[in-house]
Amino acid sequence: MMKKLTPVIEWGTLLMSTGMVCFFLVVILWDLISKGAPSLSWEFVSALPREGMTKGGILPAIIGTVLLTLITSVVSVPFGISCAIYLNEYATDNWLTRTIRASIRNLSGVPSIIYGLFGLALFVQGLKMGTSMLSAGFTLGLLSLPYVIITTEEALRRIPASTREAALAVGATQFESIRDVVMPAALPGILTGVVLTLSRAAGETAPILFTGVAFYINNPAGFLNQEFMALPYHLYMLSTQHQAIEQVRPLAYGTALVLIVVVFLLNLTAFYIRYKQRKND
Repeated sequence: MMKKLTPVIEWGTLLMSTGMVCFFLVVILWDLISKGAPSLSWEFVSALPREGMTKGGILPAIIGTVLLTLITSVVSVPFGISCAIYLNEYATDNWLTRTIRASIRNLSGVPSIIYGLFGLALFVQGLKMGTSMLSAGFTLGLLSLPYVIITTEEALRRIPASTREAALAVGATQFESIRDVVMPAALPGILTGVVLTLSRAAGETAPILFTGVAFYINNPAGFLNQEFMALPYHLYMLSTQHQAIEQVRPLAYGTALVLIVVVFLLNLTAFYIRYKQRKND
């Protein structure tokens, strides 16, 4: 009797947990949409803030977030993928490799604010880069690096060893088998992990708080060696630190909705890449 009930209980628990998560997600999204949609307009996404950020738009914050995400990807993606390839394809299974993998997993669990303090000490003060977009991008790159390595290595592990052996059997070198056989097969998983990691980095506030984000700038593009605006910090300031919180609350909801849309588009890109790759296969 218990053997028959166990699958039912497991599925019931799973469905109930999924339903609760989806319910709260719908409630949060409905709250954001209902209160943030009235603030959305072409001016809101294309104009500069004005009158103490009580009017105008969030263009500098949008541009800052996009540029910051690009710098983060340049810092973390090539090095992270290279590290994962070495660990999975070349490194032998010894105490050093196991120590490196354990260190990477420990780094992925470090709170983001610790990365912010580290970026302040290393990039802002140590390397004399100052509070700038480069300092913030490098800091977020370090934060994203462990996730890129882990997701890439997991994608490489899913490729059967027989695939590598078949490439070697027809005369390919190990490098050629990795480049021409293993990497194309693992590409959907790698790109999905990279995009999801970057979408997480786009919503981080603590690391950029110490390294370069500003309350307000009047230059929508800015320069890499200057302070910048970003959607997460802009939302934080409007919600908690503004001198007229009630007046700017609709703008805060609108900013939150734009940030959610940006992250959603990044996640949708990851799922689209995986779908197209599986369809091609």
